[in-house]
Amino acid sequence: MNAVSHNHRFRSVFISDIHLGTRGCKAEFLLDFLKHVESDNLYLVGDIVDGWRLRKTWYWPQAHNDVLQKLLRKARKGSNVVFIPGNHDEFARNYIDHEFGAIKVMFEATHVGADGRTYLIMHGDQFDGVIAHAKWLAHLGDWAYTTALSLNHWYNVIRTRAGKPYWSLSRYLKHKVKNAVAYIADFEQAMAEVARQRGADGIICGHIHHPEIRDIDGVLYCNDGDWVESCSALVEHFDGRMEILHWADLRGLSPMEAYGRARTAASRPVTLPEAADAPSPSVPQPGREERVPAHAESGLQCASSSSPTPGRLRSMVSFARFSR
Repeated sequence: MNAVSHNHRFRSVFISDIHLGTRGCKAEFLLDFLKHVESDNLYLVGDIVDGWRLRKTWYWPQAHNDVLQKLLRKARKGSNVVFIPGNHDEFARNYIDHEFGAIKVMFEATHVGADGRTYLIMHGDQFDGVIAHAKWLAHLGDWAYTTALSLNHWYNVIRTRAGKPYWSLSRYLKHKVKNAVAYIADFEQAMAEVARQRGADGIICGHIHHPEIRDIDGVLYCNDGDWVESCSALVEHFDGRMEILHWADLRGLSPMEAYGRARTAASRPVTLPEAADAPSPSVPQPGREERVPAHAESGLQCASSSSPTPGRLRSMVSFARFSR
């Protein structure tokens, strides 16, 4: 592992698509990132917890607990932490405009950069045609992606024994398969158009696991990537400049070794000791309804499911009181 002689400090950090609750999640890499990086603002841009996968198979090792504890600790120590739920953690959209351990839960946010530019921040699944109109196909794609990660691991075991470096199947397909390239381009154009319609200078999103910063007809499109393969974060410097950090590359971390450890890691309950004394959010707050805002319920704005959150997922939000 490459040495980091000091902590890095930025004005803002944007991370998404961590997918806690899956074996593909590089929680240990993210913990290393959170240990060495500090910021005034920390935006969690969706798919932090993978509710889709947890509904099927319960997987929650200690490192995934540690990530949640670290995020809560940063909020408690003064960082402005904002959580914008995505499609995989859509159950949290029931708590929009509440706070969870000093972490604000919002459907979307507006960020003003140090250089005065305004950014619209959203996960991005609202403008993914597959999610909005064929959710069954999105679940099929999720299964295919998980299967590809497993196959990719064993392929890289063979490559390592042959003295060859790590190779990412999904990254290769995203760059080479015509339909995947077109999908990414369409998504980026759609997100830039949303920002333009809202009068923002740029947009910050996640969802497609493809880190990118580029100008699209005068709108700065920023995608912070993911913590399954890219292990990337978007950071804002104190002069307003945006940059993508590929943490595994910077630190010399091995994705193959991390995935191998995840396959044998023991699962455990979700525990957040610092929030254990708080009452349940299931108790209604006076004068408030716990629901997704009206603008988030339209087909254009949100493809969130209205089905009840399963017991285990509900327990993940039952240990802290949500309030303004």
